[in-house]
Amino acid sequence: MVVRQDTIWERFLSPVVRLLIDEDGLRRYADSIDWEKESDRFQRDDVIIPAYYSSQNFHGVTGGYLNSSAAVTYDPITQYVLPPNESIVRQALVDAVKVKPRRILDLGCGTGSTTLMLKQAFWQAEVIGLDLSPYMLVRAEDKARNAGLDIVWRHGNAEKTGLRDASFDLVTASLLFHETPNAVSLAILRESFRLLVTGGQVLILDGNQKTLRQLEWLNDVFEEPYIREYAANSIDANMGAVGFEAVRSQDVWWINQVTSGVKPIKTENVRHYTPTSVDNNDLEGLGSPAFGIMA
Repeated sequence: MVVRQDTIWERFLSPVVRLLIDEDGLRRYADSIDWEKESDRFQRDDVIIPAYYSSQNFHGVTGGYLNSSAAVTYDPITQYVLPPNESIVRQALVDAVKVKPRRILDLGCGTGSTTLMLKQAFWQAEVIGLDLSPYMLVRAEDKARNAGLDIVWRHGNAEKTGLRDASFDLVTASLLFHETPNAVSLAILRESFRLLVTGGQVLILDGNQKTLRQLEWLNDVFEEPYIREYAANSIDANMGAVGFEAVRSQDVWWINQVTSGVKPIKTENVRHYTPTSVDNNDLEGLGSPAFGIMA
């Protein structure tokens, strides 16, 4: 893992974390997978990697998430940087679900930690995890296989997924927005609005914007190129701007937050669905009523 040498993470926190993780075990795991061959299975030719994602380092890792090292090290590190406990923080998003989802889309799913929890909580729902990094999807698929969970993993851009209008009851994103410029966050929320059925819910788990504004030093802990822009803006305001209603943020152990919004129900032109069987390549032939023909 190549990192800058002048970050707080590299100078102070990384040595502590390295004492807590099994680096030999990580190397064995990394060597057990042909990452290029496996990532090619997910790579889609129609997915264009945006410059904001490919030109920046995240968490001090050169190349960001577009390499196997990021996929291998993400989980061991993340478990120590989400106080009080990673599972508790991610569970806050699951607990905030108010709909009864038939289809769930987890945007920027990374290694699938939240995606797996959503599938475990809503085992009858069809769950899709989407991410820009095929390497992260390799790791996510491996975790789902070991857990015995049937989840669809898809290479894609959360700004423009290519999936059908009004095809999900729940759209989520965990720890994604602080790694995107504000304009991209708005685009992702617009895409989420398009993808949701009327009455569908969007849930965003990320850093607590109010806390980040009040404690400037938190913005320097990791190498996050967009975190100050994220802190300066408001997910609540952005949700309202793209059309979501009943927008509400709740604190998660002071340092994180979960924001919920609902796509408003209109009395006219409400979409109804009839099951159909169509092209599998766009995940539309998986037997879900949300991918049916509108009546």
